[in-house]
Amino acid sequence: MSAAKANVPYWVSDLESPPTAKSKVTGIQDPPGFGAPGSSKKQKDSKAAPRKPPTPEEMDTLKLKKAWEVALAPVKGLPMTAIMMYMSGNSLQIFSIMMVFMAFKNPFMGLVNTNQAFEKYQTAHNSGAIFQVKAVYVLCQLVALAVGVWKVNNMGLLPTTRSDWLMWESQRVPLERAIPAL
Repeated sequence: MSAAKANVPYWVSDLESPPTAKSKVTGIQDPPGFGAPGSSKKQKDSKAAPRKPPTPEEMDTLKLKKAWEVALAPVKGLPMTAIMMYMSGNSLQIFSIMMVFMAFKNPFMGLVNTNQAFEKYQTAHNSGAIFQVKAVYVLCQLVALAVGVWKVNNMGLLPTTRSDWLMWESQRVPLERAIPAL
């Protein structure tokens, strides 16, 4: 049995017999909230006063702040979307097509669901302020759509030149014809 103990690596013997716990140094205080076992009992005995519910004016203010956060969310993601579109290139590849699709789908769905996005923040007292928030939200979604249009234009998919509309132009009738001689 002792021969088996002699062949055991040092780390295995350390795992089988962990070191003894060090005694607590008396000169160092516990951090706040970590006190000795008796101090937690003292904290349990002295209960904090219950928090009073917010007034309707405070709730309207909080709801309006949250509505502004929702309204400005499309603009916060816009720089990253623009950088991703710029980096994806102007050629027709699956990545750039997916980026353009998402650039149009997300703002369009945001515009369609504008009232649903703000219905939980609207009360009888803050309806005028929520209307302003909705207007800013719609403006932010239109800016996001403009980034999508910018990308489609850079890809050459928007018909912005005269040559894009040649099939609808009538052919010019010449006034004279010149026939070269042999």
